[in-house]
Amino acid sequence: MRILVIEDEPKAARYLERGLSENGFVVDVAHDGEEGVFLATTREYDLLIIDIMLPGRDGWSILGKVRASKPTPAIFLTARDGVADRVKGLELGADDYLVKPFAFSELLARVRSVLRRGPGRQPEILRIADLEIDFPRQKVSRSGQPIRLTSKEFALLSLLVRRAGEVLSRTLIADLVWDINFDTDSNVVEVLMRRLRSKIDDPFQAKLIHTERGRGYVLAER
Repeated sequence: MRILVIEDEPKAARYLERGLSENGFVVDVAHDGEEGVFLATTREYDLLIIDIMLPGRDGWSILGKVRASKPTPAIFLTARDGVADRVKGLELGADDYLVKPFAFSELLARVRSVLRRGPGRQPEILRIADLEIDFPRQKVSRSGQPIRLTSKEFALLSLLVRRAGEVLSRTLIADLVWDINFDTDSNVVEVLMRRLRSKIDDPFQAKLIHTERGRGYVLAER
C-alpha cells in the first residue's frame, strides 16, 4: 500500500519514510505544501500523513483540496495540540490526529486502523493457490510453511499479489517498490525478483511468479 508523507522537517520525514518502508509500505515524501497537494491530487495513495505547518500551503488547505476530488484517508501529524486544532482537523475530514512528539508504534497502529476502515479497503489476508500473505503482520507462507522475507521482498510480493494476473513492467515495479525513475541499465528489479523467487517458487513444484518476455512479471496460478 502507498502512503504520502507531507512533512517539511527533513529528519522527521526520513524517520517516517524509513519506519513505514520497513513495515511494508511504499512511501512518497513531499517537503512543502505545494508539492504535497500536487502529489496528493494527481497520484493515487492509500493514505496521507500530513503536517499542518508547512511552507507554501498549510495542511488544512491540502486536505480541503484533496477532499474536493477524492476520499483518500488522511492523518494529521503535527505539533499543534490544541483542542480547537484537533476539532478543526477532524471537521475537515481527517481520519485521525496525532500530536508530536509521538511513538512510532502508535502511529503505525493508527495507520493500520485507518487503512482497515478506509474506502476501498483491501483484504488483510490474500491467498493464491497455496500462497498466503498476511499484510498487517507481514507474514508469508506457502503450503503452510512460513517464509521469511526482507522488507523490500515483502513490498515486491505485496505488489504482485495485490495485482495478481496483471503483467507488471520493470518500470512500474521500480516506481512502486523503490519510488525511483527507472534506469534501463539497472538490474535492481531482476536481482530482487530472483531473491523473491528463490523463496516463493524454488522450493515448490508449482511456480507462481512468471516472466513475460519483453513485458514484465506476473503472479498467477498456471
